Amino acid sequence: MLPDADDAITREGRSLILAYDHGLEHGPVDFEPNPETADPERVFELATHDAVTALAVQKGIAEAYYPGYADEVNLLTKLNGTSNLWMGEPDSALNCSVEYAAEELDADAIGFTLYAGANGEVEMAEEFRRVQEAAREYGLGVVMWAYPRGQGLKNDTKPGVISYAARMGLELGADIAKVKYPGDADAMAHACEVSGRTKVVMSGGSKTDDRAFLTTVREAVDAGADGLAVGRNVFQRENPREILDALEAVIFEDASVDAALEHTGAPAVADD
Repeated sequence: MLPDADDAITREGRSLILAYDHGLEHGPVDFEPNPETADPERVFELATHDAVTALAVQKGIAEAYYPGYADEVNLLTKLNGTSNLWMGEPDSALNCSVEYAAEELDADAIGFTLYAGANGEVEMAEEFRRVQEAAREYGLGVVMWAYPRGQGLKNDTKPGVISYAARMGLELGADIAKVKYPGDADAMAHACEVSGRTKVVMSGGSKTDDRAFLTTVREAVDAGADGLAVGRNVFQRENPREILDALEAVIFEDASVDAALEHTGAPAVADD
């Protein structure tokens, strides 16, 4: 990683990346809880929220929609991705070059998924090396979706696995490593410690209720995480802007969960 390479997609060193690569990775099923978000225009509008430091999308969506939002949204172009129809060992096709992301899409950063532990890990690591070095030529930040996965892994959220993922981000040159929450604050703290100067952001994961979600985010940030990369826990909600208000309070203002919940319709005190 390089100091300040991620400045364009961070705010005071922290990040809230709004991830919207789900249409490729998971399919339209992810938009069913809030059907209007199948329209990328709605999500680009969400990404203008002050809390959002970058919007992560695939090449086609960037081509079609980003030009209208270039002054309001920081673009993180996801270079690889694979459909949920793929039934083989975890792998991720390289769908966009760094050169195209920089010169044609005017990206601020690039993202790349690396499935450590999968049969294709060696090839994916070699691809990451090429895109990471090319990104440096353009001054782009590099975000690694550090997702250990494959036949040899029985539990991809085990603390030791998540720490390994975070460390791989540092070793291979990512500015930010996106990892899953390893289950508790101590395990998250260890992952953040071993990542060195590579920032760690927590993956938002499947949608949960407001209190549970914000509690996990608060725990992750307190443990040393530098923010969040989230999709479904924002755009699947009936009022996504409310949860963005709450996340801004937690990530950038160090608010408590109860204080953040005041931005949503959820009760400030948990039910007995």
